[in-house]
Amino acid sequence: MRRWISLICLLALAWTVSISHATEATISIKTEPLGEISPYVFGANYGPWAVLPVGLWDQAAESGITFLRFPGGAWGDQNDLQSYHIDPFIKFARRLNAEPLIHVRLSGSTPERAAATVRYVNVEQKYGVRFWSIGNEPNLYKDYPASQFAKDWRAFALAMREVDPNIILVGPDISQYPPSPTDYHAPLREWIRIFMRENGDLVNIVSIHRYPLPRVFNAPPTTIAQLRETAKEWDFIVNDLRKVIREATGRDYPIGILEVSSHWSKTLGGEATPDSFFHAIWWADVLTRLINYRVDIVAYFMLASYGGTDFGLFDRYQARPTFYVYPLYKRFGKTLLPSQSSDPKLTVAAALNESGQLTVMVVNPFEEERTAKVEVNGKAACSVKGAWRLDAQHKAEPVKLETEAPRLVLPAYSATLYLLETGCR
Repeated sequence: MRRWISLICLLALAWTVSISHATEATISIKTEPLGEISPYVFGANYGPWAVLPVGLWDQAAESGITFLRFPGGAWGDQNDLQSYHIDPFIKFARRLNAEPLIHVRLSGSTPERAAATVRYVNVEQKYGVRFWSIGNEPNLYKDYPASQFAKDWRAFALAMREVDPNIILVGPDISQYPPSPTDYHAPLREWIRIFMRENGDLVNIVSIHRYPLPRVFNAPPTTIAQLRETAKEWDFIVNDLRKVIREATGRDYPIGILEVSSHWSKTLGGEATPDSFFHAIWWADVLTRLINYRVDIVAYFMLASYGGTDFGLFDRYQARPTFYVYPLYKRFGKTLLPSQSSDPKLTVAAALNESGQLTVMVVNPFEEERTAKVEVNGKAACSVKGAWRLDAQHKAEPVKLETEAPRLVLPAYSATLYLLETGCR
C-alpha cells in the first residue's frame, strides 16, 4: 500500500511539474535593432498651477524624466503666459535636464500674441525652446468645429514660424482617441483627418490625449481588473491613429501622447486610482507598450499635483508609486530590440544599453506569480547579471534573483528590469 501511495505521490508531482513547465512563458528576443528609442517618451506635464516643491527637485532630477509639457492642461487656454511663468519653468526644466514644450493659448488669444510668446522665449531670452503646441483639447470648446480649429491653428502656426522657422510644431492635442472603431469617441478620428488635410505641411508631430476612465459620470470606483484591461487599448489606438494619418496625408508622422493617465476625474484612495500602488504597475504596462509601438513623445499628467487632486507623480511631500516607473526605466537603454512573450499576461520590451548589454523589461499586472525563460536569437539566454523591481516591496530597487538564471520569477503586480550577461548576444 505504501508503495502505491508513493507512486501516486510521484505521479502527482510529475504531473504538477509538467503543468508548470507547460505554462512557463518564453520571452523571445532578437538582437536586430529596431532603431533608437525616442528620448522623450519619459515625459510629464508641468504648470504654474501645480509646481513641484524645491525639496523634491533632486529626486525628480535623478528620475530620468526627459520631457516637460508646459503649462499643462486647460490652464494654458484660460490664462496668458507671462515672463514670470516662463522663466521659472525654463530654469526648472534645465535643472531636470528635460526638453521643454510650451503650449500657447488658442481660446481667447490671437496669432500675434502667440508669436510674441515665441519672440520672448527664443529671440529675447534665447531659451531655444524647440517644441511648441497650440491650444489644449479644442474639441471640447463650445460650438467649435474641427474645420474652424484647423484654420485657426494654421494661422497661429504661420505667425509663430515667422518668428522662429526652426520650431517643432505639435498638434492637434484632441482630448481623447477612441480605443475601438465603435467607441463613442470615434468621431474624433475625423478631427485628425480634417486637421491633417489642412495642416499636414506644417505640423511635425501628431498629438492626442487619452484618459480611459471613468467611462461614465458618477461611475463606481475603478477596480484593478478594469484598469488593467485599459492598457490593451493602446494596441488599437497607436496603429489606428497612424492609419488615419496615412489616409489623410499619404505618409507617416511621429506620434505624441501629450496628456495621459488613467482617470480624467479627480479621484483618490481607491485600489486603482492614480495615487494607488497598482496604478504604477498599470503605467509600466502602458509605457512599455508605447515604447514598443515607437511613440515619440509621452507626457504623463502630471508631474506634481496636490490639494485634493490625484494626478501627480508627486504630491506636496513625496513621490507617489507611479513615479518609480521612471527610475526603473532609466537603466533600460536606447536601442529597441524585437521581443515578445508567449504568455499574453506579460508585457515585455527589450533593448541594448549604452554598454551594449541586453536589458528586458517584464511587467506582470496580474495577481498570480508567473515564470518565464528567456531566449535570445532562438537560443537559451545566458545568466542574468542584475535585476531592479517595482512592486509592493520595492521602489525600482535592486533585487536578488529568485532562481538560477535564465529562469525568471515574476511576482504578482510587478515590473522588473533585467540586465543579461553580455555573452547572451
